[in-house]
Amino acid sequence: MQGVPIQFQSPPSGSSLLDPFGRAITYLRVSVTDRCDFRCVYCMSEDMAFLPKRDLLSLEELDRICTVFIEHGVRKLRITGGEPLVRRDIMTLFRSLSRHLESGALDELTVTTNGSQLARFARELSGYGVKRVNVSIDTLDPDRFHRITRWGDLSKVLQGLDAAQAAGLKIKINTVALKGVNEEEIESLIHWAHAGGMDLTLIEVMPLGEIDGQRVDQFLPLSEVRQRLEARYTLHDLLERTGGPARYVKVAETGGKLGFITPLTHNFCESCNRVRLTCTGQLFMCLGQEDAADLRAPVRASADNTLLTQAIADAIARKPKGHDFIIDRDHSRPAVRRHMSMTGG
Repeated sequence: MQGVPIQFQSPPSGSSLLDPFGRAITYLRVSVTDRCDFRCVYCMSEDMAFLPKRDLLSLEELDRICTVFIEHGVRKLRITGGEPLVRRDIMTLFRSLSRHLESGALDELTVTTNGSQLARFARELSGYGVKRVNVSIDTLDPDRFHRITRWGDLSKVLQGLDAAQAAGLKIKINTVALKGVNEEEIESLIHWAHAGGMDLTLIEVMPLGEIDGQRVDQFLPLSEVRQRLEARYTLHDLLERTGGPARYVKVAETGGKLGFITPLTHNFCESCNRVRLTCTGQLFMCLGQEDAADLRAPVRASADNTLLTQAIADAIARKPKGHDFIIDRDHSRPAVRRHMSMTGG
């Protein structure tokens, strides 16, 4: 009935956030900035216009929203961007959120980064309870790395990996599979990552935001990649999940773990337990849909969390079953206009 507040439910998982399809929302990805010091060709245009800083949630507001989610059953937080480690004073947010790890209310606090700032912050992240980081590396060739990222320096990223491992952080490498760009390098990336004690996850290009060029020219189906790998390697399917969309195998020849994130060739929406908060306070219930809920207004309307809690409940109640990603010649426009750097990786 219209006007009657939606009440939180209490599923057996312990989460009080249940979507219309009975999925418990236990994972929140938080973009703390849309800015990045790289300009990856599949993510954004080189000449990007970023949000004015006044539009961003303060670090205190981000902490407050995260805390409400944790109070209602979210067990995993991932800090993303843009590049999250370029946001000024970002370590104060990690320090504040670490209290939820200490209390046991939160199981995991992680970060996705391009690695450019890891040498500077790895030890501090470890000190605030971060146990693992995801680092985006699409090639080990310095010239190709610069072409893909436009502004990136591979040597700085590799220094960041060394610093992260020295600080005791577990590393997962994220690699976007790009047709005609790095597809012949995938095997060497697997060997490099596994030899260094790092997991590797391959990701299909996603149709988010306008870029320079066409994504159909970049799209490499991971079903094809897996088929090629199976001709050379023994891949054992693993049942484990890390809370995200990846499906994992163990590569017998290297002893390491390889993940596949396949939003186009194998839709993973049936088990979605995630929502995404942007740096402006927009809550996206699905990466591939435009519908969003404004959490900035209720946060700023009252020091009490009643309005914010209700806004979150209303948003979860309309989480869709899944996305509608398509990449082909008949769908050259992005599925959604916002860039991945805005929503958070």
